[in-house]
Amino acid sequence: MSPNLRIALRFLTARRRAMFMSLIGIMVGVGFFIVTQAQTSGFEDFFIKTILGTNGALKIEDRLQATLFPMEADGADGHSDFLVASDGNKKIIPGVEDPARISEAVRHFKNVSGVSIVLEGTATLATNVSGATAHVQGVNIADHLAVSDLSRQILQGSLADFRIVPTGAVVGSILAARQKLHPGDSFTLEWNGALRRYRVSAIFETGVSDIDRVRIYVHLPEARSLFQKPTGASFLQVNLFDPGRAREDAVRIQEVIGHVVAPWQKREKTWLDVFRALRLSSAITVSTIILISGLAMFNTLAMVVMEKTKDIAILRSMGYARADIARIFIWQGAIVLAAGAMAGCVLGAAATYGVSKLPIRIRGIFSTDSFVVSWSLSHYVAAVLIASVIVMAASLIPARRAARLEPGDVIRGTSQ
Repeated sequence: MSPNLRIALRFLTARRRAMFMSLIGIMVGVGFFIVTQAQTSGFEDFFIKTILGTNGALKIEDRLQATLFPMEADGADGHSDFLVASDGNKKIIPGVEDPARISEAVRHFKNVSGVSIVLEGTATLATNVSGATAHVQGVNIADHLAVSDLSRQILQGSLADFRIVPTGAVVGSILAARQKLHPGDSFTLEWNGALRRYRVSAIFETGVSDIDRVRIYVHLPEARSLFQKPTGASFLQVNLFDPGRAREDAVRIQEVIGHVVAPWQKREKTWLDVFRALRLSSAITVSTIILISGLAMFNTLAMVVMEKTKDIAILRSMGYARADIARIFIWQGAIVLAAGAMAGCVLGAAATYGVSKLPIRIRGIFSTDSFVVSWSLSHYVAAVLIASVIVMAASLIPARRAARLEPGDVIRGTSQ
């Protein structure tokens, strides 16, 4: 143990209670920072997982077509007109005209793990209870399971029944509850005056209320027959091995296929901004606890400097340099910081585990029956870094003041 560290430990005992309170404050601040970040990040990650499992990482929709404009040029007869394509003002043609060809092209991208052709339309659902508006999606179930978590979202019934029943349907949980539908029940869908009857094969719940109260899945051929659209598709839903690369992949795919490609980050920008704001707000709020502990540390070390002026003068007269005196007081802050940070990390881990076991029922933008937390090393690193900056800044000022003390000034009583 170095002499500076040994003296620092001796000085700590001069204000034992005050130093202990500072340590407690750092521990609580670090622990609370970790648990609040774990909660906000956990809910954000769970929301992203829900969205990716429901609507996919990419959505390929309308076709982009460059507009043509005439340009005059001198020719043999004096002038000629040419049609020139303009990329600056592209025309948007709704839907995907050749979904099979586009799907095959998209599958060649390395990060693409699955593509599902979807034909979507709005129809009127009728049962013995009442009627309702339904958003019907026609899919090839094998392809759609590769781009969604539908197989894990089934509450009642089975997808096996849906596969073998041509007129089978998979109905959202809220819609099924309101219409009192159960697996095996039948209902009709009406579009443009045409009626078709379907049987409930399964009921699903994504946890996203806007989806669960209106969406119905049927087989793609049935959707073509219902909406009288023998070709084309509304959009293609794409899943990626690495969803974090969705923005980059969207740009590349759009350039190749000439269709609008929307990454999940763009589609869900509003909610992602909300989660980021909550995470930042909680970090700032909890950091005030560490800040208060830093101020307490500053006050304690300042008092130690005032009380130990004679000891400091003796050390200086023994040959201790100003840097050695500063290190003694910085060591005191570092010792309290290290103990508080380690205890805070343990507290944060224990609190995070405890919070993850608390029951809570959320239905809206996702579905969960308990608090969702994220176990990330970055939360611990961030908490320790914030505590280190605040505490060491609070220790530096008293340390510099102690280093400026001169033995002669202490003896004359003129030290400041």
